[in-house]
Amino acid sequence: MSFSRNPLSLSVPDPAFETWLRDRGYLEILDVSSSSSPTPTPTITTTSTSPTRPITAFYARALSSTRTLLSLLSLNPFAKLTSEDLSKDTPSWTALFLARPDSYAWPPGPTQARMRVQENVRRYARNYASLFFVFLSCSLYRMPVALLGLVASLALWEGLRYCKGSYEWEVRYPSISNFLVQLTLFATAFILYWSNVQIALFYAICVSYAVMILHALLRKLSPPNQVVAKDQSKRSQQQKRRR
Repeated sequence: MSFSRNPLSLSVPDPAFETWLRDRGYLEILDVSSSSSPTPTPTITTTSTSPTRPITAFYARALSSTRTLLSLLSLNPFAKLTSEDLSKDTPSWTALFLARPDSYAWPPGPTQARMRVQENVRRYARNYASLFFVFLSCSLYRMPVALLGLVASLALWEGLRYCKGSYEWEVRYPSISNFLVQLTLFATAFILYWSNVQIALFYAICVSYAVMILHALLRKLSPPNQVVAKDQSKRSQQQKRRR
């Protein structure tokens, strides 16, 4: 005896179902369904020959990709980032952050692109922060004067802290202690500006932000547990084959 599917003819509107998935945290289902659904391409009626069809399709894809990128200009990728996301453990660089090549795909539309960026920033916030410090270190390495200025500023503050703790300037001479703090602030600002530390910081911010947006845009919203399980199963199979 066979039963028909959905005998009561129940249906849920697509917008309501998508809202329910967003509220419950099943964003990867929205990403997979939107990626698997065919995207309509604009039909252009022309009287030209067939060789113009690939060119028309190329321009349509380029226009769609440009529209997706432009939609990210008004997006705040840190809008949904919370302190709990930063307090979590750093995701695995190989299994979760980089993952396999099939974990990357161009989003089918601006809505999916914005959803990917905000969610991936939450998931891999600590990875992106680590990349920022790596790029900052590379910028300082390429600019030795900025590196020396940063080290000199840190040494200046460390010397002030040591003198205040050893000689108890805050208790004995509070006015002199406050004056030295203000003088150290002025000297630090002058050293950092003279050594162009702000330029190295600007380069690191620009490069890390571009890498973050590009990775978050292309990275699919696959469940982390599923990725780890697949990676562990592949490793176990490789170990069995070696044995």
